[in-house]
Amino acid sequence: MIGKVAGGAAMYQAMASLGHAAESSYHGPVKLSGAPRGAKVLVLGAGLAGMTAAYELRAAGYQVQILEFNGRAGGRNWSLRGGDRYTELGGATQQVDFAPGNYINPGPWRIPYHHHAVLDYCQRLGVALEPFMQVNYNAYLHQTGAFGGKPQRFRHVQSDLNGHVAELLAKAARQGALDDRLSAEDRQKLLEGLKSWGALDKDYRFVASANTSDRRGYDIDPGGGLMPLAKPSQPIDLKDITVSGMWGQVAAGNIYEFHSAIFQPAGGMDAIGKAFERELKGLIRYHAKVTRIAQSERQVTVSYVDAKSGGAERQATADWCVCTIPLSILSQIDVQVGDPMKQAIAAVPYGASVKVGLEFKRRFWEEDERIYGGITQTNLPIRSISYPSNGYFSKGPAVLLGAYMWDNAHAFRMSALTPEERVRVAVEMGSKIHPQYRQEFKSGVSVAWNRVPFINGCYARWTDELREQHYRNLCAVDGRIVLAGEHASYIPAWMEGAVLSSLDAIQRLHGKATAMAAA
Repeated sequence: MIGKVAGGAAMYQAMASLGHAAESSYHGPVKLSGAPRGAKVLVLGAGLAGMTAAYELRAAGYQVQILEFNGRAGGRNWSLRGGDRYTELGGATQQVDFAPGNYINPGPWRIPYHHHAVLDYCQRLGVALEPFMQVNYNAYLHQTGAFGGKPQRFRHVQSDLNGHVAELLAKAARQGALDDRLSAEDRQKLLEGLKSWGALDKDYRFVASANTSDRRGYDIDPGGGLMPLAKPSQPIDLKDITVSGMWGQVAAGNIYEFHSAIFQPAGGMDAIGKAFERELKGLIRYHAKVTRIAQSERQVTVSYVDAKSGGAERQATADWCVCTIPLSILSQIDVQVGDPMKQAIAAVPYGASVKVGLEFKRRFWEEDERIYGGITQTNLPIRSISYPSNGYFSKGPAVLLGAYMWDNAHAFRMSALTPEERVRVAVEMGSKIHPQYRQEFKSGVSVAWNRVPFINGCYARWTDELREQHYRNLCAVDGRIVLAGEHASYIPAWMEGAVLSSLDAIQRLHGKATAMAAA
C-alpha cells in the first residue's frame, strides 16, 4: 500500500523502520589469515562494527588500536541502570534511579532468530541469551478514536479479524464468486480450511461460541466443580474493527523480523558490547574525539583530542583504517578521501527516535492484567509500551519501555522536550491505557537520539535514490580507509547490519593489504 501511494523509497523506508527489510546473509565466521608482517590498523569507534573489525583483524595478525569517543565500549549497544549518569546535547543530565537489577536499553533491544552473525558472536563470546516476547496475545491494541478510547486485547482483535475475513471469503466461495479460480474440489477444500482457520460454525458464520472463544477467550472461563459454567465471549463487529484501524497493529506481529524466536542478552543488551570489550582489553583508547582523518600513500594519520578535558591535539598512525564513526558525525570531520566518498558521507540523513524507560513500584501489568512480556501498540505519540521479558512474577520495582517513537513528527517534538518532560508525557499518555501508571510510577529516564553526543541521530535513513547514487562509493576502500557500520549495510538500525558491514569491509581491506604486500 505504501509503495503504491508513495513509491518504492518510502516503502523501503517503512519496511526498514518496522524491521521488514532485514535479512542476514551471514554464513559463518570470517576467515582471514596471513596479515602482512607488522601491519597496523586503526579502528575508529568501539561500537559493534568497530569491535568486530578489531576482534577479527587482531586474530588475523594485525596490530590493532581502537579510538572511542565515549568512556565505554558498545556505541548504541547500550543499557542504562541505576547509578548511571547520562548527559545529552544541550547539557541536560539525568541520574538514573532504577532499583538494582533494573535497566532500559535505549538502542537495540532484541535479536531476531535469523540475525545469524550477532547470535554467533554471542555464542562465541559467551553472552547468555533469553527469549524476548514480541507478540503477546493478552497485550493491548489502542486507538484513541476507537471503542471510546478503551484498549482492546490483541487476541480479541486478531481472532475477530481472522474470523470475519474467513466468513466473507467463505460466503464468496459458496456464492460462486471464485469459480473462475477454483474447481469444485478446490472450493470445498478452501471452505474446510476457512472453517478451521476462522473458527466458523457449520454454516460458515463467525459467531459467539466455544469454538470462537477458544481463540479470543471467554467471558467466563471453563472451571471445575460447581463453578459457573463457561460463557463464550462476543466477537467485535467487523465494521468496528475496520473503522478502528487496529487491523494494521495486528499485522505488525506478522513481520519476518518479529517472528519467534527473538532473543535478548540476559541482564541488558550491553552484555554484547562488554563481552567484546573484555576480549579487546588494552586495545581501546577511550574519550578520544577524532578531529581529522588523513592518509598518504603509506599510512593513515588520525588526529584526536581528549573528549573530557580537551587539551592538545594528539595523533595516531597506522597502515590502514577502519572507520565506523556514524555519518552524522563523520560528515563534520575533515576526512581525506575522494569526492565520491565525501559526497556519500554528506548525503545520508539520520532518523529521529526517542525511548523512555519507566520504573514502577510493582509489576501491575502482570498482577492486575496478566500481561507477561510483549508489546502494547497505540496511535498515541508514545506508539509502543514494551513489558519486560524477564523477572516474571518478581516483587518490587520493575522497568518497562514506556515510549518508543521513530521517524515521525512526534519523535522530533519529543526530542525538543527536556528529559523530565519526556518522562512526564510518557506517564500521562500511558495512563490512558494503564490507569495504574500515576499511582505506581517511581522514576524514569529518556533518550532522544538526536541529542546523543556520539551520533546526533538514530540510524542512517537511506532511500532508493540515495543508495543508487552513493552506496557503493560509501562502501569502497578509499586508499587506505574503509567505512563500516549499520549505515554501510542493507539492514539499517540493526546490530546485524553493523556486524555484516564490518565483516565485509575488513575482508576487502585485508585483500588489498595482502595484495600490496605481495607486489
